[in-house]
Amino acid sequence: MPDVSKFAYCFVYNMNYVCQKMMTLGKSITIILFIIAFSCNGLAQTVGLKSNFLYALTTTPNIGMETRIFKKSSIGFNAGFNPFRLPAPSGVTQSTNPKLFHWIIVPEYKYWFCRPYERWYAGVYADYGKYNLGGGKFLGIKDLERYRYEGSLVGGGVSVGYQWAFARRWGVEASLGVGYMLLDYRKYYAGACGALVKQAKRHYIGPSKASVSIIYYIYSSFASTQIM
Repeated sequence: MPDVSKFAYCFVYNMNYVCQKMMTLGKSITIILFIIAFSCNGLAQTVGLKSNFLYALTTTPNIGMETRIFKKSSIGFNAGFNPFRLPAPSGVTQSTNPKLFHWIIVPEYKYWFCRPYERWYAGVYADYGKYNLGGGKFLGIKDLERYRYEGSLVGGGVSVGYQWAFARRWGVEASLGVGYMLLDYRKYYAGACGALVKQAKRHYIGPSKASVSIIYYIYSSFASTQIM
């Protein structure tokens, strides 16, 4: 097959992959938003929208929503989606096809030691997502320069965090989490349509969540009194 046709085929295949993941993520977020909106109708007193600044530094747009459900409890989710190709590292040809394609959804339950959206909390969370990444040195992982990984992840963990408000409807949250992930993947040589190296699974235990998030309280019964 001529090179031009090969690259055209790969481009169409990858765009189809991105579109499929956008549709899947959109359906999942719609379901979660419906559940949260339903809970707001009867139980919630506060709803917040947020975005993880640390995650955004990886060029990944992300959004989260959280709602209070009981006196000291809240539930929410975070979702991220990265459809972007990245420029090749210095001294490396673009044929390595660097990318960080992925999407992930992270639902979380939090128990607040003071009251929801104020000070310390402990939580439990789950992870589910799919990825297609490689062709560059990401997060200091050298193996990603030579190979591309495509697959899915599922897992969960425990978290601890702290939240405070700096204006009537604005706040900041910092959190860390440790947990387990099952990574089911296919390993390819980096580059457009690189050859398959192997198919495998990996069990990971360790840090799996880190965030510094900006929050906007779209509805709050105590937004005027929480500033600290």
